[in-house]
Amino acid sequence: MKNNAVVPELDPGFLPAALWNREYRELAKKKASHPLAVTLERANGAISRFDTVVLEETPENEALNLRYVERLVKFLLWAQGGWRVTIAGAPKTAEKLRRMYSPSGERAFDCAMMGRRIYDRDFTVVGTTYDQAPEPRDVALKLGGNFSGCRIGFDLGGSDRKCAAVIDGKVVHSEEVVWDPYFQSDIEYHKAGILDSLRRAAAKLPRIDAIGGSAAGVYVDNQPRLASLFRGIPEADFPVKVRPVFQEIAREFPGVPFTVINDGEVTALAGALSMKRNALLGLAMGTSEAVGYVTPSGNLTDYLNELAFAPVDYREENAPSDEWSQDRGVGANYLSQQAVGRLAPAAGFAFAAGMPLPEQLKSVQAAMAAGDERAVRIYRSIGVYLGYAAAHYADFYRMENLLLLGRVSSGEGGSVIIDFAKQVLEREFPELHIEFLLPDETFKRHGQAVIAATL
Repeated sequence: MKNNAVVPELDPGFLPAALWNREYRELAKKKASHPLAVTLERANGAISRFDTVVLEETPENEALNLRYVERLVKFLLWAQGGWRVTIAGAPKTAEKLRRMYSPSGERAFDCAMMGRRIYDRDFTVVGTTYDQAPEPRDVALKLGGNFSGCRIGFDLGGSDRKCAAVIDGKVVHSEEVVWDPYFQSDIEYHKAGILDSLRRAAAKLPRIDAIGGSAAGVYVDNQPRLASLFRGIPEADFPVKVRPVFQEIAREFPGVPFTVINDGEVTALAGALSMKRNALLGLAMGTSEAVGYVTPSGNLTDYLNELAFAPVDYREENAPSDEWSQDRGVGANYLSQQAVGRLAPAAGFAFAAGMPLPEQLKSVQAAMAAGDERAVRIYRSIGVYLGYAAAHYADFYRMENLLLLGRVSSGEGGSVIIDFAKQVLEREFPELHIEFLLPDETFKRHGQAVIAATL
């Protein structure tokens, strides 16, 4: 593997997925290879398809092929979603993946999440010939932009919840309340907090025409199917206590349309509406990595866009492990507060044991504001991560704009991150033309909670 042209100074072992894949594909051009299609079936018969090439399935290519295709499958699952994966054109690799993505396999987490948890189906990997690969059937969703009337919007984060009341697009109430939902074992904690915010917003309105919300995770029909906010709820209680929570909250506002979607989708929608740009990927570096996507035609999709679980680093040793999925090299450890906490010791910061990540970030931001070179090194390293991740994401999304949000990108550090991300693209991927954006004043006025109100 060739060396990176730009190296994150605090993490020199970083092996960008975009470079590894590019080198594999170049090798496939030089050696015997053939086409491969990976398809994913989601709800309502929607199917995504990704076409590529793979080396011939000979013993000497076995490890390379498995690494390439498995990481593609992992990325596609969390970017697009699916309960059935078809590997068309590589039967030996398909069989290995079937065993890996099984209840007893290495990817048991992904098998469980993509199966019964999200899609209420048994997850499966099947193999077929390339000419039998299913054709794509994608779904576009037209949501948002409804500013008329009296509306409430909320945005649920890991460290705070935001809520806004809006009348004909004018914000008449906006507040942010600190909370700690991650490891609360009683769903009443979450329910009471959300209702408290909604009722305070409702008190500022003469009536309520609609309520819209955003939260991290996967939502189907207003039901959380996978959501870090509810990680403390015992697994056995999830179907009966977590899934119906927003439907129960909605019943407190009878007759009012109530919609909850992934917070990354609202981020992207807010950017598209406020900046009048489409083909936009919104990426929020918060407690974790939240992503949303607006198509070139201005629509949302039914994709999951849970790129916190999608790989961006292909090194097989010493890559950080995700505490939830147990996979290595996935986005949450590189493009969120977790990255700051992971890089801070290498930069020379020494935090007290057990210091929460938001507090660590505040310390680093204060050091950045004071011109501390240790903080600058953290932001430069994250900028390198972002540049290579953006190039990798461009293999799967038609994107011309990347809107960067979240607490990690706030302040002077955000500009440093973008500067180094641009350097990566200029030196490694000059063919890509992606504009990096930070929120403008319009976006700040119409933040995620406000845009959620327009759903």
